[in-house]
Amino acid sequence: MTSRDSASEITPDVLLRAYACGIFPMAESADDPSLFWVEPERRGIIPLDRLHVASRLARTVRADTFTVTVDHAFEAVIAGCAEPQAGRDDTWINRRIRELYVGLFERGHCHSVEVWDGDDLVGGLYGVSLGAAFFGESMFHRARDASKVALVHLVARLIAGGYLLLDTQFVTEHLRTFGAIEIPRPAYLARLDAALARQADFAHLPTERPIAGKEALALIAAAAPSRQR
Repeated sequence: MTSRDSASEITPDVLLRAYACGIFPMAESADDPSLFWVEPERRGIIPLDRLHVASRLARTVRADTFTVTVDHAFEAVIAGCAEPQAGRDDTWINRRIRELYVGLFERGHCHSVEVWDGDDLVGGLYGVSLGAAFFGESMFHRARDASKVALVHLVARLIAGGYLLLDTQFVTEHLRTFGAIEIPRPAYLARLDAALARQADFAHLPTERPIAGKEALALIAAAAPSRQR
């Protein structure tokens, strides 16, 4: 389900209300100035107690091959997500999308996870935080496994902070390898309502310093046995 709206009429406050109702904006392309609202019939989520981390990826995370930071380079992450990627020549992230999410970042409702190889930003992701729900928006990589490492660290942070919902909007084959599933809109809205009724803390783990990979993996492993969904 989609509907169009003037990009100039959408503000950060309108955006937050939209997320609380289960809808989110997209653009046709980076050059298209307009936005449209999306409310999928089936919604992608990653259950936080069921994240699957392949053994090779776990070794990369545990070895701290990359340095992972949070909220240190938000605009650079959005710029990275807007770049062409393998199999994707264009992007839905236009200038208005960037402005809106920078506005949410400045209000503390949007966050980024950055992955560094030395001084080079080689991957990352960003998304919206509201109540105990986190809405993943986009991710990118310039080095092998960089976006995957970002996702592992994100999930660990959400678990530590008491989040109930990780929304991926859609499910790709890539996300399915991490345990992403599709659920019908009514089931999604029920989970969303439950998450919005709680408060979570994205900064429960420190944001001023990197978190070790073994700590992130330990948090994910500790959550796995609960299976409470």
